Amino acid sequence: MIINNITAIFQKELRGYFTSPLAYLVAGFFWLLTGFFFVYLLLGQEGIIAEVSRIERLGQPVNADVAYNFLLSYLGLMSGLIIFIVPILSMNLYAEERQFKTIELLATSPITNWVVAVGKLLGVVCFFTFMMFPVLIYEAIAFSNANPPINLTVPLLAHLGLILLAAAILSLGMFISSLTNSTIFAAIITFIAIVFLWYLDGLGTAISATISPQLGAAISYLSLLKHYDNFIKGIFDTGGIVVFFSYIFLGIFLTANSIEILRFKR
Repeated sequence: MIINNITAIFQKELRGYFTSPLAYLVAGFFWLLTGFFFVYLLLGQEGIIAEVSRIERLGQPVNADVAYNFLLSYLGLMSGLIIFIVPILSMNLYAEERQFKTIELLATSPITNWVVAVGKLLGVVCFFTFMMFPVLIYEAIAFSNANPPINLTVPLLAHLGLILLAAAILSLGMFISSLTNSTIFAAIITFIAIVFLWYLDGLGTAISATISPQLGAAISYLSLLKHYDNFIKGIFDTGGIVVFFSYIFLGIFLTANSIEILRFKR
């Protein structure tokens, strides 16, 4: 019964994204920017291929792994883009329900809040994964011509990290969306919260140097950027998986309890 309810919520949310003009606008903007960054980093005047050509014209050997360096640069830029794009996807998860008064139906329905939250999160994560398909296609075309060929483990781990990062942000954005009926306000607060979590590594380094190395290390460990960087380098970071799933679980937990408070009031 629980699986059936999650599946029903998931399908409803996914259909909502595929019929939403805003979702297609966000996807189009995402594809436009990722395509621009891809072409600029690969084929631009200061891109990877131009840099390699300059080195070869000087008669010097190319010692760098070109495909690997391109992947690091590209996914590093994409992570910054996600900070802006993902809050827009999560802002409607509950704020729109509040705006149209349908959240009261969710709060008083026999379906548990956990089931609703998990189904909604799965729907938006699935739509984000769909947004990644064109990116994967032109990455595959570029890497198929790499010499030496790139180790497939590296891009697989990198994109796993990207999806886990997006899921963590979406989960926290879902909680913030459950607190307000303003979608714009939900997106702004989600963006601010993610920027703070993004740069915990720098804050931890500063605390390590001034206050306590142990406290600084603990704060740095919670940084989304720190663990995402490990994944795009091709490092299977079990600690990063734990941190990402902790953020995902935290968002679901806070969302379920936020709706439970509303259920109690009703």
